[in-house]
Amino acid sequence: MDKTPRSLRLHIGLLGRTNVGKSSFLNMVTGQDVSITSHYPGTTTDVVEKVMELLPIGPVVFLDTAGIDDISVLSKKRVEKTKNVFNRADIVLLIIEPNKWTDFEINIANEANDRKTPLVIIINKIDVEVPTQAFLEEIKVYSKSIVLASSINKNNRDEYVNCFKKFIIEATPNDHLMPPALIGDLLPSGGIAVLIVPIDLEAPKGRIILPQVQTIRDALDNDAAALVVKEREYVHILDSLKYPPDIVICDSQVVLKMVADTPRDIKCTTFSILFARYKSDLVEMAKGAVAIENLKPKDKVLMLEGCTHHPIEDDIGRVKIPRWLKQYTGADLEIDMFSGRDLPENIKEYKLIIQCGSCMLNRKECICRIEQAKANGVPITNYGVCISYTQGVLERVLEPFEAALDAYLEECSKNGVAI
Repeated sequence: MDKTPRSLRLHIGLLGRTNVGKSSFLNMVTGQDVSITSHYPGTTTDVVEKVMELLPIGPVVFLDTAGIDDISVLSKKRVEKTKNVFNRADIVLLIIEPNKWTDFEINIANEANDRKTPLVIIINKIDVEVPTQAFLEEIKVYSKSIVLASSINKNNRDEYVNCFKKFIIEATPNDHLMPPALIGDLLPSGGIAVLIVPIDLEAPKGRIILPQVQTIRDALDNDAAALVVKEREYVHILDSLKYPPDIVICDSQVVLKMVADTPRDIKCTTFSILFARYKSDLVEMAKGAVAIENLKPKDKVLMLEGCTHHPIEDDIGRVKIPRWLKQYTGADLEIDMFSGRDLPENIKEYKLIIQCGSCMLNRKECICRIEQAKANGVPITNYGVCISYTQGVLERVLEPFEAALDAYLEECSKNGVAI
């Protein structure tokens, strides 16, 4: 459980006014001193992440935030980061004090309800002041999930934590308890998936990268088999099989060769396209790729990466995709790279957003990015979909996904793009 990637964990955001005891409550739930606590307001200056196993749910990550009423010198940046937690949180915990329900709490509660994010209200410090019945009735309008707690009273810790867990279990989204299949629904029981896995400089020595590991595991979980090969051995392995595989999946960088080497009656796609469906909305990503056709000289394109890493000489997002885009469009495009969890404020300036494979982001974050792009009228696609489009094989690799293929073909028709 300790090694479960953050992107696969349930994300629980802790929000509240300065010094209501968010960090103390987190320490009580985890049974550890995972956050700095102090009587001085503003001790938490950034989002503090704590990964743990919360039985019976499993691996979770708590997002401990700065106070929403922070008035210090750095308050604006702190509050912005606090609000950005809504882009990641599957569940929001609003920590409050007894009988104090101000505009700060109302704004957080309304934001959670507007985003349809489950809200659990934690009334902390009940040993200092007892909440009145009128106060409880007032906050029930915003959430029926209310926990009475005291992070100071160690004797009743189990009672508080058990009540908290009950509401968390009730609030946990179904797609976390029963996550969608990655490739399991594309394979029959006993079926075979051939995975073409290049071994490049970005793959950790002695290991293969996370999306490929997850795909193998999902095949096994669905009673199918995964046959892993490098691109140079693919044709030989394909010829040696007694029966054709049910699907072939490759790294996007070798998609053109994979399509050329794969018989027309065998389904094929890429890891990045699989994850666009698993982590976000493949239909929107497929539609967004058509915007590549209309890019003109000096148009701005935003490359979005969910993590910060040391780029290699021929980095996919910084070098290869920009090169393929310019070759395909014949236009001198302005291409910006933006890494991290937040989005730039000027996204309206861009004609297209291209999101990475999102292996380090959770599904909530990816969906939120799509919604933000749509709200600003900017098409969005992802690395794998973009690469397949510029290589002229997107229709082929979307064939396993009927809804995405139909949406793509319709978007092409609307924009007068020849298939």
